[in-house]
Amino acid sequence: MSFRDNLQYLRAQRNFTQERLAMLLGVSRQAISKWESGKAYPEMDKLLMICDLFGCTLDDLVLGDVRTPQSLAGVTSEQVDGTVSADCSEAGHDAFNDPTSAVASNNPAAERSASYGLSPNLSVGQQAVASVALPEDLTGYDAHMNSFAWKVAAGIAAIITGVAVGVLFDSEGTVSGLLARSEFLTFVCTIIGVIIGLAFLIPAGMAHSEFVRRHPFIEDFYTDDDRSRRAKELAVGVVGGIGLILLGVAVTVYGEETLGIEEGWPVSVMLLCVAAGVFCFIYFGIRYGMMNIDSYNHEAESERREREREAQGGDFYDKLTGLVCGIIMLIATVVGLWMLFTGGPIDGGGHERWLSGNGLFWLAWPIGGILCGVATCIIQIFRSFHDRDR
Repeated sequence: MSFRDNLQYLRAQRNFTQERLAMLLGVSRQAISKWESGKAYPEMDKLLMICDLFGCTLDDLVLGDVRTPQSLAGVTSEQVDGTVSADCSEAGHDAFNDPTSAVASNNPAAERSASYGLSPNLSVGQQAVASVALPEDLTGYDAHMNSFAWKVAAGIAAIITGVAVGVLFDSEGTVSGLLARSEFLTFVCTIIGVIIGLAFLIPAGMAHSEFVRRHPFIEDFYTDDDRSRRAKELAVGVVGGIGLILLGVAVTVYGEETLGIEEGWPVSVMLLCVAAGVFCFIYFGIRYGMMNIDSYNHEAESERREREREAQGGDFYDKLTGLVCGIIMLIATVVGLWMLFTGGPIDGGGHERWLSGNGLFWLAWPIGGILCGVATCIIQIFRSFHDRDR
Protein backbone atom coordinates (compact mmCIF):
# COMPACT_ATOMS: atom_id res chain seq x y z
CA MET A 1 0.00 0.00 0.00
CA SER A 2 1.12 3.56 -0.66
CA PHE A 3 1.29 6.28 1.95
CA ARG A 4 -1.98 7.82 0.86
CA ASP A 5 -3.75 4.44 1.09
CA ASN A 6 -2.30 3.84 4.55
CA LEU A 7 -3.41 7.26 5.72
CA GLN A 8 -6.92 6.78 4.39
CA TYR A 9 -7.12 3.39 6.07
CA LEU A 10 -5.89 4.66 9.44
CA ARG A 11 -8.26 7.62 9.36
CA ALA A 12 -11.19 5.38 8.49
CA GLN A 13 -10.30 2.96 11.30
CA ARG A 14 -10.49 5.76 13.85
CA ASN A 15 -13.56 7.37 12.25
CA PHE A 16 -11.59 10.62 11.90
CA THR A 17 -12.77 13.21 9.45
CA GLN A 18 -10.19 15.14 7.45
CA GLU A 19 -11.03 18.18 9.56
CA ARG A 20 -10.35 16.41 12.85
CA LEU A 21 -7.10 14.87 11.63
CA ALA A 22 -6.02 18.28 10.34
CA MET A 23 -6.68 19.82 13.75
CA LEU A 24 -4.70 17.12 15.57
CA LEU A 25 -1.73 17.54 13.22
CA GLY A 26 -1.86 21.34 13.10
CA VAL A 27 -2.41 21.59 9.35
CA SER A 28 -5.25 22.65 7.09
CA ARG A 29 -7.95 20.32 5.80
CA GLN A 30 -6.71 20.99 2.29
CA ALA A 31 -3.32 19.56 3.29
CA ILE A 32 -4.92 16.28 4.38
CA SER A 33 -6.87 16.15 1.13
CA LYS A 34 -3.69 16.65 -0.90
CA TRP A 35 -1.88 13.93 1.06
CA GLU A 36 -4.66 11.43 0.48
CA SER A 37 -4.94 12.28 -3.21
CA GLY A 38 -1.19 12.01 -3.74
CA LYS A 39 -0.78 15.66 -4.75
CA ALA A 40 1.51 16.46 -1.82
CA TYR A 41 3.58 14.70 0.82
CA PRO A 42 3.92 15.61 4.52
CA GLU A 43 7.18 16.67 6.09
CA MET A 44 9.05 14.39 8.44
CA ASP A 45 7.71 15.96 11.62
CA LYS A 46 4.14 15.43 10.40
CA LEU A 47 4.92 11.81 9.49
CA LEU A 48 6.18 11.19 13.02
CA MET A 49 3.07 12.82 14.47
CA ILE A 50 0.89 10.53 12.33
CA CYS A 51 2.82 7.49 13.55
CA ASP A 52 2.40 8.55 17.16
CA LEU A 53 -1.28 9.37 16.72
CA PHE A 54 -2.23 6.07 15.07
CA GLY A 55 0.32 3.87 16.83
CA CYS A 56 2.21 2.62 13.79
CA THR A 57 5.82 2.60 12.64
CA LEU A 58 7.27 4.95 10.06
CA ASP A 59 8.26 2.02 7.81
CA ASP A 60 4.74 0.61 7.82
CA LEU A 61 3.21 4.03 7.17
CA VAL A 62 5.46 5.03 4.27
CA LEU A 63 6.67 1.79 2.70
CA GLY A 64 4.56 -1.01 4.12
CA ASP A 65 0.99 -1.93 4.88
CA VAL A 66 -0.50 -0.73 8.16
CA ARG A 67 -3.05 -3.55 7.97
CA THR A 68 -0.27 -6.14 8.31
CA PRO A 69 2.61 -4.42 10.15
CA GLN A 70 6.07 -5.87 9.76
CA SER A 71 6.40 -5.87 13.54
CA LEU A 72 3.79 -8.66 13.67
CA ALA A 73 5.32 -10.83 10.95
CA GLY A 74 5.90 -14.38 12.25
CA VAL A 75 4.25 -13.73 15.61
CA THR A 76 2.01 -16.52 16.87
CA SER A 77 -1.41 -15.98 18.40
CA GLU A 78 -0.11 -17.12 21.80
CA GLN A 79 2.58 -14.43 21.66
CA VAL A 80 -0.01 -11.84 20.68
CA ASP A 81 -2.13 -12.78 23.70
CA GLY A 82 0.90 -12.86 25.97
CA THR A 83 4.26 -11.18 25.98
CA VAL A 84 3.98 -8.96 22.90
CA SER A 85 0.49 -7.56 23.52
CA ALA A 86 2.03 -4.16 24.24
CA ASP A 87 3.82 -4.19 20.88
CA CYS A 88 0.59 -5.00 19.11
CA SER A 89 -1.16 -2.12 20.84
CA GLU A 90 1.69 0.16 19.75
CA ALA A 91 0.98 -0.92 16.18
CA GLY A 92 -2.57 0.31 16.58
CA HIS A 93 -4.45 -3.04 16.65
CA ASP A 94 -7.05 -4.57 18.96
CA ALA A 95 -5.17 -7.86 19.36
CA PHE A 96 -4.99 -7.51 23.12
CA ASN A 97 -7.83 -7.66 25.63
CA ASP A 98 -6.04 -6.73 28.84
CA PRO A 99 -5.68 -2.95 29.09
CA THR A 100 -4.40 -3.23 32.64
CA SER A 101 -1.32 -5.14 31.52
CA ALA A 102 -0.75 -2.54 28.80
CA VAL A 103 -0.71 0.27 31.32
CA ALA A 104 1.44 -1.71 33.74
CA SER A 105 4.02 -2.31 31.01
CA ASN A 106 4.33 1.43 30.34
CA ASN A 107 2.47 1.12 27.05
CA PRO A 108 2.89 4.28 24.94
CA ALA A 109 -0.53 3.75 23.38
CA ALA A 110 -2.14 3.88 26.82
CA GLU A 111 -0.19 7.03 27.61
CA ARG A 112 -1.46 8.66 24.40
CA SER A 113 -5.01 7.67 25.32
CA ALA A 114 -4.60 9.38 28.67
CA SER A 115 -3.09 12.46 26.99
CA TYR A 116 -6.21 12.77 24.80
CA GLY A 117 -8.44 12.55 27.85
CA LEU A 118 -9.61 8.98 27.05
CA SER A 119 -9.66 6.08 29.47
CA PRO A 120 -6.87 3.51 28.98
CA ASN A 121 -9.43 0.79 29.81
CA LEU A 122 -11.18 1.38 26.47
CA SER A 123 -10.23 -0.47 23.34
CA VAL A 124 -8.81 1.47 20.42
CA GLY A 125 -12.14 1.37 18.59
CA GLN A 126 -14.03 2.54 21.69
CA GLN A 127 -11.54 5.36 22.19
CA ALA A 128 -11.99 6.49 18.60
CA VAL A 129 -15.77 6.51 18.91
CA ALA A 130 -15.61 8.37 22.20
CA SER A 131 -13.22 10.94 20.78
CA VAL A 132 -15.48 11.58 17.80
CA ALA A 133 -18.71 11.59 19.80
CA LEU A 134 -17.40 14.12 22.29
CA PRO A 135 -15.45 16.90 20.56
CA GLU A 136 -12.82 18.42 22.83
CA ASP A 137 -10.71 21.54 22.80
CA LEU A 138 -7.48 19.70 22.04
CA THR A 139 -5.62 22.82 20.89
CA GLY A 140 -6.38 25.10 23.87
CA TYR A 141 -8.37 27.43 21.62
CA ASP A 142 -10.80 28.57 24.32
CA ALA A 143 -8.09 29.45 26.85
CA HIS A 144 -6.06 31.25 24.19
CA MET A 145 -8.99 33.32 22.94
CA ASN A 146 -10.07 34.24 26.47
CA SER A 147 -6.55 35.48 27.17
CA PHE A 148 -6.51 37.31 23.84
CA ALA A 149 -9.84 39.01 24.59
CA TRP A 150 -8.69 40.14 28.03
CA LYS A 151 -5.37 41.53 26.79
CA VAL A 152 -6.89 43.43 23.87
CA ALA A 153 -9.63 44.92 26.04
CA ALA A 154 -7.12 45.84 28.77
CA GLY A 155 -4.76 47.42 26.23
CA ILE A 156 -7.43 49.71 24.77
CA ALA A 157 -8.73 50.58 28.23
CA ALA A 158 -5.20 51.41 29.43
CA ILE A 159 -4.69 53.92 26.61
CA ILE A 160 -7.97 55.70 27.43
CA THR A 161 -7.12 55.62 31.15
CA GLY A 162 -3.78 57.32 30.48
CA VAL A 163 -5.60 60.17 28.75
CA ALA A 164 -8.08 60.35 31.64
CA VAL A 165 -5.30 60.73 34.22
CA GLY A 166 -3.50 63.26 32.05
CA VAL A 167 -6.59 65.49 31.96
CA LEU A 168 -6.16 66.10 35.69
CA PHE A 169 -2.90 67.93 35.05
CA ASP A 170 -3.96 70.32 32.31
CA SER A 171 -4.52 74.03 32.82
CA GLU A 172 -8.17 73.54 33.79
CA GLY A 173 -7.96 70.11 35.30
CA THR A 174 -6.69 70.59 38.84
CA VAL A 175 -8.55 69.01 41.72
CA SER A 176 -9.06 71.82 44.26
CA GLY A 177 -5.70 73.25 43.21
CA LEU A 178 -3.78 70.38 44.80
CA LEU A 179 -2.30 69.04 41.58
CA ALA A 180 0.35 70.88 39.64
CA ARG A 181 -0.78 72.40 36.37
CA SER A 182 1.59 71.06 33.81
CA GLU A 183 1.11 70.17 30.16
CA PHE A 184 4.25 68.07 30.46
CA LEU A 185 2.63 65.86 33.11
CA THR A 186 -0.42 65.52 30.87
CA PHE A 187 1.83 64.37 28.05
CA VAL A 188 3.71 61.95 30.34
CA CYS A 189 0.50 60.35 31.63
CA THR A 190 -0.80 59.94 28.10
CA ILE A 191 2.47 58.36 26.92
CA ILE A 192 2.52 55.99 29.91
CA GLY A 193 -1.03 54.89 29.09
CA VAL A 194 -0.07 54.27 25.48
CA ILE A 195 3.00 52.26 26.51
CA ILE A 196 1.00 50.11 28.91
CA GLY A 197 -1.67 49.60 26.28
CA LEU A 198 0.87 48.52 23.66
CA ALA A 199 2.46 46.19 26.23
CA PHE A 200 -0.87 44.33 26.22
CA LEU A 201 -1.76 44.65 22.54
CA ILE A 202 1.51 43.74 20.82
CA PRO A 203 2.21 40.45 22.68
CA ALA A 204 -1.46 39.50 22.34
CA GLY A 205 -1.37 40.05 18.59
CA MET A 206 1.89 38.13 18.18
CA ALA A 207 0.63 35.22 20.29
CA HIS A 208 -2.59 35.09 18.29
CA SER A 209 -0.74 35.08 14.98
CA GLU A 210 1.46 32.24 16.18
CA PHE A 211 -1.57 30.29 17.41
CA VAL A 212 -3.29 30.68 14.04
CA ARG A 213 -0.12 29.56 12.28
CA ARG A 214 0.17 26.44 14.43
CA HIS A 215 -3.54 25.63 14.33
CA PRO A 216 -4.98 26.50 10.91
CA PHE A 217 -8.09 24.43 11.62
CA ILE A 218 -10.18 24.11 14.79
CA GLU A 219 -12.97 21.60 15.20
CA ASP A 220 -16.13 23.20 16.55
CA PHE A 221 -16.44 21.88 20.11
CA TYR A 222 -18.87 24.48 21.47
CA THR A 223 -22.38 23.37 22.37
CA ASP A 224 -25.64 25.24 22.01
CA ASP A 225 -25.60 25.86 25.77
CA ASP A 226 -22.16 27.46 25.47
CA ARG A 227 -23.37 29.78 22.72
CA SER A 228 -26.50 30.69 24.67
CA ARG A 229 -24.44 31.51 27.76
CA ARG A 230 -21.99 33.66 25.79
CA ALA A 231 -24.89 35.50 24.14
CA LYS A 232 -26.26 36.36 27.58
CA GLU A 233 -22.81 37.49 28.72
CA LEU A 234 -22.52 39.72 25.65
CA ALA A 235 -25.91 41.29 26.37
CA VAL A 236 -24.90 41.99 29.97
CA GLY A 237 -21.56 43.41 28.82
CA VAL A 238 -23.14 45.72 26.25
CA VAL A 239 -25.75 46.98 28.71
CA GLY A 240 -23.11 47.42 31.41
CA GLY A 241 -20.78 49.27 29.05
CA ILE A 242 -23.53 51.63 27.92
CA GLY A 243 -24.48 52.23 31.54
CA LEU A 244 -20.89 53.12 32.45
CA ILE A 245 -20.61 55.57 29.56
CA LEU A 246 -23.92 57.21 30.49
CA LEU A 247 -22.69 57.49 34.08
CA GLY A 248 -19.59 59.31 32.86
CA VAL A 249 -21.73 61.69 30.78
CA ALA A 250 -23.92 62.34 33.82
CA VAL A 251 -20.86 63.24 35.91
CA THR A 252 -19.69 65.65 33.22
CA VAL A 253 -23.10 67.31 33.00
CA TYR A 254 -23.27 67.58 36.81
CA GLY A 255 -19.84 69.18 36.98
CA GLU A 256 -20.67 71.67 34.25
CA GLU A 257 -24.24 72.58 35.21
CA THR A 258 -24.07 72.38 39.00
CA LEU A 259 -20.43 72.96 39.92
CA GLY A 260 -19.49 75.13 36.96
CA ILE A 261 -16.49 72.97 36.07
CA GLU A 262 -16.23 72.44 32.35
CA GLU A 263 -12.82 70.74 32.33
CA GLY A 264 -10.74 68.73 34.76
CA TRP A 265 -11.88 65.92 36.99
CA PRO A 266 -15.41 65.55 35.56
CA VAL A 267 -13.88 64.89 32.14
CA SER A 268 -11.38 62.55 33.73
CA VAL A 269 -14.16 60.58 35.42
CA MET A 270 -16.07 60.41 32.15
CA LEU A 271 -13.01 59.04 30.32
CA LEU A 272 -12.50 56.44 33.05
CA CYS A 273 -16.10 55.34 32.63
CA VAL A 274 -15.58 55.22 28.88
CA ALA A 275 -12.49 53.05 29.40
CA ALA A 276 -14.47 50.62 31.54
CA GLY A 277 -17.32 50.58 29.04
CA VAL A 278 -15.00 49.95 26.09
CA PHE A 279 -13.39 47.11 28.06
CA CYS A 280 -16.81 45.48 28.42
CA PHE A 281 -17.60 45.91 24.73
CA ILE A 282 -14.31 44.44 23.51
CA TYR A 283 -13.94 41.64 26.07
CA PHE A 284 -17.44 40.23 25.81
CA GLY A 285 -17.57 40.91 22.08
CA ILE A 286 -14.43 38.84 21.39
CA ARG A 287 -15.60 36.09 23.74
CA TYR A 288 -18.84 35.83 21.80
CA GLY A 289 -17.23 36.15 18.38
CA MET A 290 -14.64 33.45 19.14
CA MET A 291 -17.41 30.85 19.04
CA ASN A 292 -17.73 31.35 15.29
CA ILE A 293 -15.25 28.60 14.49
CA ASP A 294 -16.08 28.68 10.78
CA SER A 295 -14.93 32.29 10.58
CA TYR A 296 -11.69 31.42 12.39
CA ASN A 297 -10.99 28.54 10.01
CA HIS A 298 -11.68 30.75 6.99
CA GLU A 299 -9.36 33.51 8.23
CA ALA A 300 -6.67 30.99 9.17
CA GLU A 301 -6.83 29.45 5.69
CA SER A 302 -6.60 32.89 4.09
CA GLU A 303 -3.53 33.74 6.18
CA ARG A 304 -1.94 30.40 5.29
CA ARG A 305 -2.38 31.06 1.58
CA GLU A 306 -1.00 34.56 2.02
CA ARG A 307 2.09 33.17 3.74
CA GLU A 308 2.54 30.70 0.91
CA ARG A 309 2.33 33.52 -1.61
CA GLU A 310 4.91 35.55 0.29
CA ALA A 311 7.21 32.52 0.57
CA GLN A 312 6.96 32.05 -3.19
CA GLY A 313 7.68 35.71 -3.84
CA GLY A 314 4.07 36.63 -4.56
CA ASP A 315 1.65 35.04 -7.01
CA PHE A 316 0.49 35.93 -10.47
CA TYR A 317 -2.25 38.26 -9.27
CA ASP A 318 0.13 40.29 -7.10
CA LYS A 319 2.48 40.75 -10.01
CA LEU A 320 -0.41 41.58 -12.32
CA THR A 321 -1.70 44.21 -9.88
CA GLY A 322 1.71 45.87 -9.65
CA LEU A 323 2.14 45.81 -13.43
CA VAL A 324 -1.29 47.29 -14.17
CA CYS A 325 -0.99 50.01 -11.53
CA GLY A 326 2.51 50.86 -12.72
CA ILE A 327 1.32 51.26 -16.32
CA ILE A 328 -1.67 53.37 -15.22
CA MET A 329 0.45 55.74 -13.13
CA LEU A 330 3.08 55.96 -15.88
CA ILE A 331 0.38 57.02 -18.36
CA ALA A 332 -1.03 59.47 -15.79
CA THR A 333 2.43 60.99 -15.30
CA VAL A 334 2.96 61.39 -19.05
CA VAL A 335 -0.45 63.02 -19.47
CA GLY A 336 0.12 65.33 -16.52
CA LEU A 337 3.51 66.47 -17.74
CA TRP A 338 2.15 66.98 -21.27
CA MET A 339 -0.64 69.15 -19.88
CA LEU A 340 1.87 71.11 -17.81
CA PHE A 341 4.47 71.85 -20.49
CA THR A 342 2.69 71.61 -23.84
CA GLY A 343 -0.80 72.86 -23.10
CA GLY A 344 -1.98 75.52 -25.62
CA PRO A 345 -4.25 78.55 -25.43
CA ILE A 346 -7.93 77.81 -25.16
CA ASP A 347 -9.15 81.43 -25.40
CA GLY A 348 -8.63 83.36 -28.64
CA GLY A 349 -9.64 86.74 -27.24
CA GLY A 350 -6.12 88.01 -26.70
CA HIS A 351 -5.83 86.60 -23.23
CA GLU A 352 -4.21 83.20 -23.38
CA ARG A 353 -5.28 80.75 -20.71
CA TRP A 354 -3.10 77.68 -20.53
CA LEU A 355 -4.25 74.36 -19.22
CA SER A 356 -1.40 74.49 -16.72
CA GLY A 357 -2.46 77.94 -15.66
CA ASN A 358 -5.90 76.63 -14.84
CA GLY A 359 -4.26 73.99 -12.65
CA LEU A 360 -5.88 71.14 -14.53
CA PHE A 361 -2.65 69.18 -15.06
CA TRP A 362 -2.67 67.76 -11.50
CA LEU A 363 -5.93 65.91 -12.16
CA ALA A 364 -3.98 63.25 -14.06
CA TRP A 365 -2.57 61.74 -10.83
CA PRO A 366 -5.81 61.52 -8.79
CA ILE A 367 -7.56 59.99 -11.79
CA GLY A 368 -4.68 57.53 -12.16
CA GLY A 369 -4.98 56.62 -8.49
CA ILE A 370 -8.70 56.00 -8.85
CA LEU A 371 -8.10 53.80 -11.88
CA CYS A 372 -5.47 51.86 -9.93
CA GLY A 373 -7.98 51.25 -7.16
CA VAL A 374 -10.60 50.03 -9.63
CA ALA A 375 -8.09 47.74 -11.35
CA THR A 376 -6.93 46.32 -8.01
CA CYS A 377 -10.51 45.55 -6.96
CA ILE A 378 -11.20 43.76 -10.25
CA ILE A 379 -8.02 41.69 -9.97
CA GLN A 380 -8.78 40.76 -6.37
CA ILE A 381 -12.25 39.58 -7.40
CA PHE A 382 -10.69 37.26 -9.98
CA ARG A 383 -8.17 36.08 -7.35
CA SER A 384 -10.97 35.23 -4.90
CA PHE A 385 -12.72 33.12 -7.53
CA HIS A 386 -9.43 31.39 -8.31
CA ASP A 387 -8.74 30.63 -4.63
CA ARG A 388 -12.25 29.33 -4.17
CA ASP A 389 -11.79 26.85 -6.98
CA ARG A 390 -8.50 25.54 -5.60
